[in-house]
Amino acid sequence: MYLTPAECAERAGRAAADFDTGTLSREGPGSYLLLWEDEQSVAWLNTWWESRDTGYHDHDGSAVGIYVLEGRVTNEGLPIDGVRRVRAYGAGESFSLPGSGIHRMDHEAGAITIHVYSPPLRAIGYYDVVDGLLQRTPGPPDEGSPPSPNLLESLTFTQN
Repeated sequence: MYLTPAECAERAGRAAADFDTGTLSREGPGSYLLLWEDEQSVAWLNTWWESRDTGYHDHDGSAVGIYVLEGRVTNEGLPIDGVRRVRAYGAGESFSLPGSGIHRMDHEAGAITIHVYSPPLRAIGYYDVVDGLLQRTPGPPDEGSPPSPNLLESLTFTQN
């Protein structure tokens, strides 16, 4: 049985309680560290020593729970009504998304997050505008998603 989005967030928080961020190397742009993988879930520790925009992406049907150990991140879904819904999270906070969600995250330099996916992440779909059309490009689960500059530029936002 797979975890709900809330259960993913709860597991990410439990994993964070046992993790000492003081042991991490703070060199380079950041990294991804596999914490565990089983039939039910997979967990990654992500370090962001430089600010990073994930671009709009999906998790190919996997729910996700995210816990912020250090720093600050923002999360937003892909708006269809022009209203931007950006939510900020700081150290000690968590949030979750269903497997059907499309979102992007901005990570401030120095952010450290734990992501728990259930079922285990099989792929990531990246979104951007190509020749005036929204396009999804599949990608591997163990690589960071690229920014979506054309999609961001094509959206007309109003602040919510």
